[in-house]
Amino acid sequence: MSEPMIPLSIAVLTISDTRDEQTDRSGQALVERLTAAGHSLYGKRIVPDDVYRIRAVVADWIADPEVQVVLTTGGTGFTGRDSTPEAVSVLLDKRIEGFGELFRHLSWQEIGSSTVQSRCLGGLANATVVFCLPGSTGACRTAWDGILIEQLDSRHKPCNFANLVVPERGQHV
Repeated sequence: MSEPMIPLSIAVLTISDTRDEQTDRSGQALVERLTAAGHSLYGKRIVPDDVYRIRAVVADWIADPEVQVVLTTGGTGFTGRDSTPEAVSVLLDKRIEGFGELFRHLSWQEIGSSTVQSRCLGGLANATVVFCLPGSTGACRTAWDGILIEQLDSRHKPCNFANLVVPERGQHV
């Protein structure tokens, strides 16, 4: 890769009724990985698993022209309080159907059939790419190491999501 990577501004949202900054291992794993890859952390927040609070934070970040990527962790399962897909999906202009499919394929190799309970999703909204990941630290590592590290790298060929959110690349419309 001869051209330099274009660093992206990434916001991280942890959705949890029980985590705080001291116990949020999944959010911290995402922050460590994105900064190690050369991206910048726009901001990190933790909100309870409440559809309207999740939606408010994600909508604010989508509306902010400084944010190019939103990563959420948590709330993608099937328990009564898991509501991230319901909160975020209505904000998306386009869904990235292959993201959930590829994540579950990679996850299958680690946790077997339990991966069918993952309702992770990805999409594009207002020239911001959004990925909603499960709450486990292992799942966040799987998503970053197996998908996001390449798809958020402007040098990755034949295509990547970085080129959709960087205005000077001309593909973000």
